[in-house]
Amino acid sequence: MNDQTGRHTILIVDDVPANIDLLKALLCDRYKIKAATSGEKALQVAAKSPPPDLILLDVMMPGIDGHEICRQLKSNPETATIPVFFITGQVDDAERMQGMALGALDYLVKPIDSARLLERVAAVLDRQP
Repeated sequence: MNDQTGRHTILIVDDVPANIDLLKALLCDRYKIKAATSGEKALQVAAKSPPPDLILLDVMMPGIDGHEICRQLKSNPETATIPVFFITGQVDDAERMQGMALGALDYLVKPIDSARLLERVAAVLDRQP
């Protein structure tokens, strides 16, 4: 746990602020939330100490897309162990398989099922100290 209050930190990465706000509203009662609206910013935030405990990452973003962000996170020893969930409007199985091959733990499709999101996040973060 990274937070002084004992709460886990989640980094939400999406180029659409309304999507960040929605996820933040769902998660802020239980977790500390950080946000980034670009791939570059996401990589900077993830590399800071202490790193987030989980990253919720949009796939379709301008500049560095979610797949490339995940690839860079997983290739950096400082960020390689941070769990990543892709959150996307893409429902294509090939896209999902590519995301999982890059090291993502889950692939959630928009619109987000809030109960499933909370369940999956808790399943990952409850296993961390």
